[in-house]
Amino acid sequence: MFFGEYRHVLDSKNRLRLPPKLKKEFSGSIILTKGSDGCIFVLPKEKFDSVFSSVSSLALFDSKAQRPIRLLFSSAVELQEDSQGRFLLPASLKSYAGIEKNVVFVGAGNRVELWNQEKWDNYSQSTNFDTIAKELGSYGV
Repeated sequence: MFFGEYRHVLDSKNRLRLPPKLKKEFSGSIILTKGSDGCIFVLPKEKFDSVFSSVSSLALFDSKAQRPIRLLFSSAVELQEDSQGRFLLPASLKSYAGIEKNVVFVGAGNRVELWNQEKWDNYSQSTNFDTIAKELGSYGV
């Protein structure tokens, strides 16, 4: 399970390191892809495979169903670390998330999210926790 908030800085060559406390929870390959609300999802390959399994039965010619599938899978890249444990943040994902320098890795249960720091701060400060907690009740939590 992924949890916590970790602030980092993108280096001049657009490289980052996964925070060690998050990295130890990954057991194999790691996938980066577009996420919701302007973040980047950082997923274990097994979770990404599970998403694929879930959507593979959707109608091939249903444009409404295929649109998010195209965007999710076309933006996906497998994380490749260098000898110092850094990975290159692809320009397309960097642009999508509005990342320039300061980032926040956010543990979100079954995934990690990578956010532009300013966007994350605005998102987390504008959300009333009590209101959100009540909404979880509609999901049976």
